[in-house]
Amino acid sequence: MHHTSVQDLCAKGAVSLAKGPIAAIFAEDEVELDTTLRHHLSLGFVSVIAFMPTSFALPGDVAAQVVRVDHDLAVAGHVEAINAMITAAPAGTWIYYCFNSEYLFYPFCETRSIGEMLTYHAEERRDAMLTYVVDVYAGDLDKYPSAVTLEDAWLDKSGYYALARANADDNGHPKDRQLDFFGGLRWRYEEHIPAPRRNIDRIAIFRTKEGLKLLEGHIFSDEEYNTYACPWHNNLTAAIASFRTAKALKRNPGSTFDIPTFKWHNSAQFEWHSRQLLDLGLMEPGQWF
Repeated sequence: MHHTSVQDLCAKGAVSLAKGPIAAIFAEDEVELDTTLRHHLSLGFVSVIAFMPTSFALPGDVAAQVVRVDHDLAVAGHVEAINAMITAAPAGTWIYYCFNSEYLFYPFCETRSIGEMLTYHAEERRDAMLTYVVDVYAGDLDKYPSAVTLEDAWLDKSGYYALARANADDNGHPKDRQLDFFGGLRWRYEEHIPAPRRNIDRIAIFRTKEGLKLLEGHIFSDEEYNTYACPWHNNLTAAIASFRTAKALKRNPGSTFDIPTFKWHNSAQFEWHSRQLLDLGLMEPGQWF
């Protein structure tokens, strides 16, 4: 299925938006776009919607399974598109969003579908889920100068931390159950990353409702959506293995020559399995076993 714009999707794409969970994948370039879409198709999303310029190509098998929407991020951002989907989709629809060369992992995702996970999350009266964007990067930049490869991907096994999120409307007191999380390449190379983009938390999975808006910084207009857990106990969290930061640092002339390798003493080869991310504390199973 093909739509010529986000507006066309919202006006004519009732079938694509009728039932979740929906995965919205935004293509910044063509790097690993096909593997990104295949990965999320394998997780059991009811609809996978690819927002991409008309010039980008897709393999035939992938094109047959996804909904394609003509959308150029250089002209209009992802925030406007997500907010249009929130308005068009039925209330209570689960939506997940990410960018190409990003891969969602959640506890036990190898044996349980995204629908099973979100059914449990909803039973805990949660309407959104915190995801940690975990930087992954090529181990050998001479062999993979773009810093992107699925065959030799690495991640930081430590160096992650959280700070209280200040509430500007409450005399500087921290917001309830909200934290700013840091780590990975954005922490190690922070001199090359603008301060507002250094945190690695993203509310990437959420349920639509009337009046809800996605804001800049990957947070929502409803403060409860931005919390990491309910007041009573820990809840599920997920992780997004992302090459975006590594790719940007090697593409940027101001940083690429400062980085002969991303590997350091706390690097570990990425195993592409939820167990590794759970063991490293990069996502939380909550009460789901």
